[in-house]
Amino acid sequence: MRFFLKLTAAAVLASALTGQALANDAIKIGVTPGAHEEVMEEVVKVAATKGLDIELVSFSDYVIPNQALDDGDLDANSFQHVPYLDNQIKDRGYELSVVGYNILTPMGIYSNKIKSLDELAEGAEVGIPNDPTNGGRALLVLQSHGLIKVDPAAGLVVSPLDIIENPKNISFVELDAAQLPRSLDDLDASAINTNYALEAGLNPIKDSIAIEGNDSPYANVIVTQTARKDEPWVKTLVEAYHDDAVRKFIETKYEGSVLPVFKLPE
Repeated sequence: MRFFLKLTAAAVLASALTGQALANDAIKIGVTPGAHEEVMEEVVKVAATKGLDIELVSFSDYVIPNQALDDGDLDANSFQHVPYLDNQIKDRGYELSVVGYNILTPMGIYSNKIKSLDELAEGAEVGIPNDPTNGGRALLVLQSHGLIKVDPAAGLVVSPLDIIENPKNISFVELDAAQLPRSLDDLDASAINTNYALEAGLNPIKDSIAIEGNDSPYANVIVTQTARKDEPWVKTLVEAYHDDAVRKFIETKYEGSVLPVFKLPE
């Protein structure tokens, strides 16, 4: 498993012995690099004032955090949107629940070769994430900008097989989401999740040639095991994330490329 841990030896031992955070132990939260980790570092500070100790576990991909949470190696995670979570639950049988919404990181289309989607040539190659939900998200962004049309019956989880109109005969190259920033020298354009764009020094507002709209259904969420969603520390965690100090940090640091979405699940 390729991931990086930020844990003390004592915390690892405690996890091995108990399998869950006890009343006076630090809770372990899985994040991915970039905005999710940076914002959660601010949440850690606020949570500490509320008596909640947090240790972060940083993962290098999107697959392991839900597995680790379902296995009890994490107490919560904060890295994904609802369509991705729903797909993981459907495919893997995880018993996980949303306990709060956090941020929207609008997906952008980037290119080192063109300045506008209108400049894409016949048969152009466009990179998209190779996981079903983020790949489908990329296709829906391209559809919203008039480049393709997908079968509406496919819903949010669409693939290149669901494209029913492709007037420029674009070829879609499916790559691991973390590799897409590196693809810009080889492909005509790529759809890149904001956390990986920021990590690569790309600003979604300034550097993208197209970007997801504010009406996106892909707001990100805080997730716990379903059996633990009503434990007292969960409420404290969500309150710490939704604190005004965290909102101010997001708005100041990201200048619109990451948006706070502070609400509870319905």
